[in-house]
Amino acid sequence: MKRILIINGPNLNLLGRRQPEIYGHTTMDEILADLGREFPQIEIDYYQSNHEGCIIDRLQEAGYGPEPSRPDAVILNAGGYTHTSVAIADAVAAIPQPVVEVHLSDVANREPFRRHSYLTAVCVATITALGPAVYSQAIKTLIGV
Repeated sequence: MKRILIINGPNLNLLGRRQPEIYGHTTMDEILADLGREFPQIEIDYYQSNHEGCIIDRLQEAGYGPEPSRPDAVILNAGGYTHTSVAIADAVAAIPQPVVEVHLSDVANREPFRRHSYLTAVCVATITALGPAVYSQAIKTLIGV
C-alpha cells in the first residue's frame, strides 16, 4: 500500500473548533501531520467537502480517474452523510479500492439517527470512537498491521 486517500465530509473542516467535547481539540492539519510521521512510507492525500456530490465525484475519480492519481485505498469519514446518503454508499460500492469508514465519536451511543450507517455494508471495516486515532487505526487496518 503506497497511497491512501482520506475523504472527510461535512463540518469536518471545523475539527478542533467544532464541539470539542465530542470531536476533540485536534485539527485535521495536526492529524495529517501525525499520520505523515507515523506512516512515512505512505503517501496520504486529503480531500474535504461539505457537498455530497463533490464527495461522490472524488470517490469516482479515485476509482476511475487517471491511473497515476488513483489511491490504493480510501478512508472515508462522511460525517452526517453516513446516515443519509445512499448515493455516497453507491459510489463506495462502485469503486475497486477498499474503503474504511471512520468516525471520531462513538456514533452507536449518540442520537438514535446516528446508529444507522449506509456505508458499513459497502466498506471493508468501520472504526469509531477513538477520536483522531481512527485515521491511524484505519491505515493500520488497510496495511495489515
